[in-house]
Amino acid sequence: MATQTLHLSVRGMTCGNCARTVERTLKSTPGVTKASVDLQAANATVEYDVDVVKPEALAGAIRELGYEVPA
Repeated sequence: MATQTLHLSVRGMTCGNCARTVERTLKSTPGVTKASVDLQAANATVEYDVDVVKPEALAGAIRELGYEVPA
C-alpha cells in the first residue's frame, strides 16, 4: 500500500458543519486512511492509498457536496 498526502483548497465552507461534512465525505471514500479539514484555513488534508483512489476523485467528492476545489 503506497500512501500519499494531498492538500486541497476548499472554497465555500462557512461553518463547522460544512467542514465536518467535507471531512466525513473524504473519510468515507474508499482508499482514504485519514482526512482532516480546517475551516479557518479553507483546506483539507487527505492521506490516501494511491492504488485505490486518485486525487481527482477526492476533489470530485468535495465538488459534489457543492464546494469549490480550485485546480
